[in-house]
Amino acid sequence: METKLPKAIFGSPDRPLRIGNLEIPCYVLEDGKRVLVQGGMLQSLNMSQGTGSRSLVGGDRLTKFIGGKRIKPYVTKELADMIKNPIHFTMSKGGTAYGYEATVLADLCDAVLAAREAGILQPHQQAHIAKQCEILVRGFAKVGIIALVDEATGYQEVRDREALQKILDRYITDEWAKWTKTFPDDFYRHLFRLKGLPYPPPASGKKPSYVGHWTNDIIYSRLAPGVLQALKDKTPRLPSGTRVRKFHQSLTRDYGHPALKEILTNVIFLMRGCTTWKDFKRMLERSAPRYGDTIPMDLDI
Repeated sequence: METKLPKAIFGSPDRPLRIGNLEIPCYVLEDGKRVLVQGGMLQSLNMSQGTGSRSLVGGDRLTKFIGGKRIKPYVTKELADMIKNPIHFTMSKGGTAYGYEATVLADLCDAVLAAREAGILQPHQQAHIAKQCEILVRGFAKVGIIALVDEATGYQEVRDREALQKILDRYITDEWAKWTKTFPDDFYRHLFRLKGLPYPPPASGKKPSYVGHWTNDIIYSRLAPGVLQALKDKTPRLPSGTRVRKFHQSLTRDYGHPALKEILTNVIFLMRGCTTWKDFKRMLERSAPRYGDTIPMDLDI
């Protein structure tokens, strides 16, 4: 039975990874692996392709290179295994290629430069490869190469959306929870006190609409990235201006609600120790800033 090759979902020949004057074709596979095409990687190292079959361990130029007695002591077993077993994949616009996970290039450069530092490289056959490795290492750090590939292939935007979606999935559910009293009276009592307003509200006893804006600001905007906007999208306003459900009815029971309870407890604790709204907001911004905001710092003038 023929094994199905992994497929590239991002990347194309006209969107290579560029490091200085070097260009390396790169792709993101359906399992999330970031790969550099074998031929492009060899060119970036100023190596010849070789004549052996790429799919055979003994025929691969990189395998021969790392197996040499001058380089081998500096190559880890994990790196050697990855080089000896290149990834055979289907490119996004058809055809197949062999490649390596992006971190292989960084690790290989480290090994070559370590051998050069030890003074054991062959001056004519290997010195030029070490020079290329130095150029590459200056162009990227190991922790940054995945981000470089994501940017080059266009995967970065999808990655960010997927990360946000995972956060929202933890906090927000599609099932409405039965309404229960979630915000304690203490929260509103201190909120009105710090705002200099009477509590409970006069006349009907209903809280003014602007209380919802305050609550969004000091509670929901600090739960997790994107949660407040997702709650607004999930609970649209009626013609009367009120929302179809309370925000907390859309939070998951196993994660969203406990997180809400925790931030409520902490906010009420801060409120109790403050005498003015300005003091409270200053302490709140320092202890639980809104997502996307910069934490304010006290500076001595």
